[in-house]
Amino acid sequence: MERVKVVVITGGSGYIGGYTLNRLIEDGLADKIYLFDIKPPRKEVWTPEVHKAFESGVVVYQYMDVRDSLVLDEDKVDLIFNFAAVHREPGHEAYEYFETNIKGADNVVAFAEDKHCSKIVFTSSIAPYGHADVARTEESQVVPYSPYGSSKLAAEKIHEGWQHADRSNRQLVIARPGVIFGPHEDGNVPRLRNALKKGYFCYVGNKSVRKSGGYVKELVNTFIWVLDWLEINNKQYVLYNFSLPEPPTLEEYVDAIQQVSGVKRFVPTLPYRALLITSYVVQSLSSVFGIKQPIHPARIKKLKVDNTIIPKFLIENGYSFTFDLKGSLHNWKNDSVEEW
Repeated sequence: MERVKVVVITGGSGYIGGYTLNRLIEDGLADKIYLFDIKPPRKEVWTPEVHKAFESGVVVYQYMDVRDSLVLDEDKVDLIFNFAAVHREPGHEAYEYFETNIKGADNVVAFAEDKHCSKIVFTSSIAPYGHADVARTEESQVVPYSPYGSSKLAAEKIHEGWQHADRSNRQLVIARPGVIFGPHEDGNVPRLRNALKKGYFCYVGNKSVRKSGGYVKELVNTFIWVLDWLEINNKQYVLYNFSLPEPPTLEEYVDAIQQVSGVKRFVPTLPYRALLITSYVVQSLSSVFGIKQPIHPARIKKLKVDNTIIPKFLIENGYSFTFDLKGSLHNWKNDSVEEW
């Protein structure tokens, strides 16, 4: 990717936004980077070089809600990374996914037009694929089953409409990532790690269920690689899946985490139905008393869902993965040993 003058990262205070910012600054890929978000930047994920860039004014944070019109005192923006989204499931009302993810897409592409920006990278999700018992590639039918998946699919179409309006001059990258993990993240993989360390994780007849996902640094590597691929091949549009080339099984995640952490626990197998019923009881009691706890029915149901999403585009076009599963976890531990 060649150096550009102005980059905007919506959702720039988020997890993926922080690591994308690291890469842009470390490789000297932008003169000025604006972070748009309703939350202050997550500086704990920043490298020392990014902290210096922030202090010098190369990186600028602006409070911005993508549900509203976006404004910036620049005549032109060269590249937009659109990461702003309501995404955690469970955690939000159904309307919140549509309100932010669809309105946000509308406002981002309107902002791109206003600022004469011809290049957008948008992170969607594997959620539009829905549930299926077969492996899915970029060519598979999308059948979203949740408000989140439906809202992300609609947002993809909005971005595609922007690109189609000027096909020869606008470039669009849509990434559909699986579970993303790494330092300072609090999603599914850290919860699994913590449950294993504390000894309360169990299988529910799901050892062989595959969970597509990958390391946050690898995801950012693919953004830059795909942008370069567009230029090299004179293409304007790519939609690609992001996961490890062979999505790991739950048992493989468990084994890798235990090896890297050095903490070996016996992992029992419990009846799925009994655990699901228990989760409803625990959730009801925790709601009454206002207690936060990780045993949520939606998370128990996810344990049985197979997400075999294959990154076919990356594989077939020669992308070289830097991190395998254990390599990702080792790198994570090296960066943030206190989390392990």
